[in-house]
Amino acid sequence: MLNGFSFHRFWAMARKEFIQMRRDRLTFGMMFGIPLVQLMMFGYAINTDPKHLPTVVVFGDTGPVPQAVIQGLRNTDYFDISSAPANETEAQEALATGDAQFVITFPPNFTRDLLRNQHPQVLLQADATDPVAVGNAVGAIQNFIEQAATRELQGPLAAVSGPAPPVDFRLHLMYNPERRSQVNIVPALLGIVLTMTMVNITAMAIVREKERGTMENLLSTPARPAEVMLGKILPYIAVGYVQACVILAAARFLFQVPEVGSYALLGVCMLLFIVANLGMGILFSTLATSQLQAMQMAFFFFLPSMLLSGFFFPFRGMPQWAQFLGSILPLSHFLIILRGIVLKGNDFAEVWPQLWPIGVFFLVVMTIAVKRFRRTLD
Repeated sequence: MLNGFSFHRFWAMARKEFIQMRRDRLTFGMMFGIPLVQLMMFGYAINTDPKHLPTVVVFGDTGPVPQAVIQGLRNTDYFDISSAPANETEAQEALATGDAQFVITFPPNFTRDLLRNQHPQVLLQADATDPVAVGNAVGAIQNFIEQAATRELQGPLAAVSGPAPPVDFRLHLMYNPERRSQVNIVPALLGIVLTMTMVNITAMAIVREKERGTMENLLSTPARPAEVMLGKILPYIAVGYVQACVILAAARFLFQVPEVGSYALLGVCMLLFIVANLGMGILFSTLATSQLQAMQMAFFFFLPSMLLSGFFFPFRGMPQWAQFLGSILPLSHFLIILRGIVLKGNDFAEVWPQLWPIGVFFLVVMTIAVKRFRRTLD
């Protein structure tokens, strides 16, 4: 003992904490699981220089020079050139839905004008809703096109090659021409906020009933599990819409984010996204034995949702396994829907490919949650 300090009591207290930590397996697992997830995400999945970006080509001229230019781009790591040439309508639709990051257009008579040293234009349209995703590729593509065209002007054609670049390169940054990060980040915050609040709030709903001893009141009522669950999540749906209104108003009036799409369509899509997250929170609530455990589960769900959704880092820059995991999470699909409606003015047909995976997620999660909640009532 030193000045009243007992090493025996100290060691007994520390030993008790180690035993309690070992018994609380969920907390023990979170202490190692969360750093491991962060290490894997930041070490392997995060990449601010995405490669193999989907690119479609509109051939107004199918001559050998455009074909050679595209073949040169195929040899780079930045672009995955679609094997099927597109027309202008198909190209614009691919940009709107996010199926293409770039559209390269060769005008009619491109080869003829090139051989006449008339510097024909090559138009590159880029989906710049995420400026980070296209930054390096846009900087590289002009050199690739000019070098490929110059290589074709060799031998007898060298005389038509002057000191100026043989091709007039034109770049159109679609949906975010100024490459402002606010245009990309601020609307996406809606998905982040809804995921964080909806999952966290409902994750503690049933656990709170148990800890306060009010679960017995629910057991004594004739209410069915689905009725109880729907009654619990309805107020939070209203909260989610209030949050959405605040964020969209701030995006429009404080950050000058162009909102060109339908608010009604966004509201419908948002409803499905909100209930999917609420269902996930209810599921965590039935699995946890305390509010602390419920919060830990919610955070463990929120962390990969934020990192693998394309919110901070380009989705196409992640490896295939990370993109697969991200495609399971509703936030990844909702961010595409959100940016598509707000920034591009997409309609229902264009958002449907991203909407139905959220519906499947909701049905699976809600089915499991109802079964587990019924077991809790029993």
